[in-house]
Parts: sequence; C-alpha cells; structure tokens
Amino acid sequence: MSEQTDVSKRALLGGMLGVAGAAAMIGGAGGAKAQLLESGIDPKSVLAKVKKGGQLQVGYALLPLWFFKDPKSGELKGVYKDLVDILARDLEMTVQWKEVSFANSTIDLRSGEFDLFGSSASFTVPRATVVNYVGPLWSKGSLPVIRKADAEKYKTAADLNSPDVVIAVNAGSADEQRMPAIFPKAKIIGIAGQYAMAAEPVRAGRATACIVGDTEAMALVRRNSDWASIVEPGKSIDKRPNSWMIRYGDVPWKNFLDSWCYYITTNGELQRIYDRYATDIL
Repeated sequence: MSEQTDVSKRALLGGMLGVAGAAAMIGGAGGAKAQLLESGIDPKSVLAKVKKGGQLQVGYALLPLWFFKDPKSGELKGVYKDLVDILARDLEMTVQWKEVSFANSTIDLRSGEFDLFGSSASFTVPRATVVNYVGPLWSKGSLPVIRKADAEKYKTAADLNSPDVVIAVNAGSADEQRMPAIFPKAKIIGIAGQYAMAAEPVRAGRATACIVGDTEAMALVRRNSDWASIVEPGKSIDKRPNSWMIRYGDVPWKNFLDSWCYYITTNGELQRIYDRYATDIL
C-alpha cells in the first residue's frame, strides 16, 4: 500500500515536472519569437529610421525664448531647442539642424529637408491643411507693440481696429493669417525676415503697431524699452495651440510624437524649461 502510494506520487510529480518543462520550452520559444517579430512600423516612417540609429533632421526658425542663438557663443538655445535635445536623448540619436524662415518652414518640411519643424509653430487652418501638427505642447497668443508716444491714443487692442491704423506682422507667421480677421478695418502689412523686423516700421513711424507672439512682444519691448510699449500686456490676442510640425502621412511618427508631447507636458518638464528661460528673457 505504501509502495503503491510512493509510485503514484513519483508518477504525479514526474508528470507535473514534464508539463512545467514543456511550458517553459513553449514560453521560451514564444519569447524568442516575440523578440524576432517586427514592430509593425512602416519602414518608410521617420520612426523606423530612428530605430535604426539614423540622424533626426530638425528645422528651426529663430524666436526669442523658444529658439535663439546665444549672442556671445552662437550656440542654439531656447525652450523648444532644449525640448528637441530631450527628445533626441530619449530616442538615443543625434540631431542635424537646419535654419529656415517661418515663411519657408512648411515648404521645406514637405520637400523632405527635415523630419520635424522644432520651433514655436502656432496652429492655423491654412498651415494645418498642408502639414501635420503634433501635441500640442503649449498655447500662445499675440500682443500689439506700439510707440510709447502713442500709448494714450491706443489703450486697448480694439483701438487699433481703425482705417487709419497700419499693423505690421511677420511674413509667413500665424499673425499674418489671423490678424486681418481680427482687425478688419486696419491695414495689415507683412514684413519679411525674422520676427523683430516687424517692429522696424513702428520704430520708424511707418506703422502704428506690430503684432507678434506674446512672448516675442515681451522680449522685444524689454530690448527696446526706450521707445516700445505693449497694448494691454495682460491680454493676449487670439490664443492658439502651439507645437511642432511634421509631414502628413507618417502615422507611426505622428502617434509617437503625440504620446511623447503628452508625456513631457504632463510630467512638468516643459513648464520647468519655460520658467528657466522666462526669468532671463521676459
């Protein structure tokens, strides 16, 4: 009786070990197979290039706070510059930079000059019909900059909506597309070049005001405090989502960047970077 019980126990134990061993073999084979499976990412996607160790090509246009060159060292700095560096670090890859103007940003992006436009790009419908926004990362409005001598005449942004007012904006910017609808009675003129060029007609008396992004306006007035003033500095005009741009059609790259943008904003890293630069520039 005891011997039969011992035999039964040995048989049962052997069977259990056999099943466990087989399961381990199957699990091991399954794990190895899972490691060999393709990710499912389209090989033409930028994300596929990233996974192969390729270089990330990033276009940028210069704006204070967000993307600028240090006047002493010439080094690129800024909120979104630092953010691109973090993205590249997370992806374990290097960045190839290409400077462009805002006016050419969507053209160069679509032609494949770079894979990501990393500067501060505010959402507009015309832009969104030709390039794909990610995120968003931030929200920005605009502010009017006038001469201090005109501060009593133009106390509110609504005062600028007049036929005798000339408003300068940066050519190719979101303001060039949006301000005609907000100030339909005023004359809007586009000024080519970097954003600060829009302030020159105001300084020279050829324009009543220039309208640029809110952070750009604050930086501009800080550097030109002898003549420049902001109309209603606490009331940004036309708040818009602000983020990066990529080409249409690359679904894996878009999905990854959307998730990454949500991650970097939710954990507070973007706000910490912004606060650090704002202390010195705004």
